[in-house]
Amino acid sequence: MNILLALIPISLMLLGLAIWAFLWAVRRGQFDDLDTPALDMLRENDRPDRPQPDARAQAADAARPAPDDRDAPPR
Repeated sequence: MNILLALIPISLMLLGLAIWAFLWAVRRGQFDDLDTPALDMLRENDRPDRPQPDARAQAADAARPAPDDRDAPPR
C-alpha cells in the first residue's frame, strides 16, 4: 500500500511531462504536414544536383572588362 504513495505522484508527473511534450511539438509545427515526408522517399532523383557556381569565379568574371572593337584584329 505504501508503494501507491510513490507511484501515483510519479505517474502524474510523467503524464504532465507527456502533455507538455505534445503541446510543445504542436506549437513548433511538428504535425503540420504529415503527407509530404512519406512521399519524399518515393520521388526519383536520378540526376545529380548541378554544382553551384563559385562566388569567386562570378566576381572575377564581373571584374573583367567587356571586350570592345578596339582590341579586335583588323579585318
